[in-house]
Amino acid sequence: MGIGKRIKEARNALNLTQEELANILGITKGAVANYENETSHPKEPIMYKLFEALNVDANYLFQDVVNISKKKNDVTIAEYEYIKKYRDLDDFGKDTISLILSLLLDREAQRTAQIKEYENKNKPDQYIEAEITDPAHPLYSGPITKRSLTFFEGMASAGTGEYIFSDIPTATIQVVEDRISQHADFAVGVNGDSMAPTYSNGDVALVKKSPEVPVGKVGIFMIGNEMVIKRVGKKCLKSDNPDYPGITYMGGSDIRCVGEVVGKVICGRNLDETDIATLNFARDTMTEKKDKRRKGVES
Repeated sequence: MGIGKRIKEARNALNLTQEELANILGITKGAVANYENETSHPKEPIMYKLFEALNVDANYLFQDVVNISKKKNDVTIAEYEYIKKYRDLDDFGKDTISLILSLLLDREAQRTAQIKEYENKNKPDQYIEAEITDPAHPLYSGPITKRSLTFFEGMASAGTGEYIFSDIPTATIQVVEDRISQHADFAVGVNGDSMAPTYSNGDVALVKKSPEVPVGKVGIFMIGNEMVIKRVGKKCLKSDNPDYPGITYMGGSDIRCVGEVVGKVICGRNLDETDIATLNFARDTMTEKKDKRRKGVES
């Protein structure tokens, strides 16, 4: 990929036509086409305008024509935008992104290694197909599909409870169809922080209808006219947040199970409790590092 291809890539990333870019630069559409086809190259004054119009710099446009190993220098426009945003972060932000990326990259590297291992072993097609039909499977590389779920906004209280009425307004949300969401019958919004950090205020919880929830799992429960999200204990419905009390089982108490929480949606992805715990660990680790850095400055 040369400078012409980089110009085209950057132009497409901004959804600009050749004619629109030409108007910005004060040149003809044909000149832009020549730059992208590399039949001619922009002169210095036009080059400066290109940097500004495409929101890139010389490092991006000339990365393929300088004498640097391509393996170290092959950057797409999308990757370049991530790098620029990363460089604008403070040290805490950079540390947070680095840790989360490290966790995700390790998981994806493992998935890629597993794919190569199966390919090298020349497994039968039937076996491979059976292994990768689930989008959440580490070997899955097929298309991502979505499904619709009824969404009850703000009805699962992670505080003291939310009153439930028969005329609750509902909406429909689209979620990625995978091993987590395939068990969900509906979704509810979480109010309050008694279940933080697992399920916090504003989260969208995925719920499977069930008359009971195993001990240790999280469920949605009706207590009288209130709906709450709690973890099932042997003697009470527990809050993950130690600042909130649990709800003790009482003889004759009106506690009805609505369903089991199978995960939640974050940034368009479905996470189960293992995924949530990983992200919380990353957050806690970075908070601890930030606190130590602040204490060091204060001392």
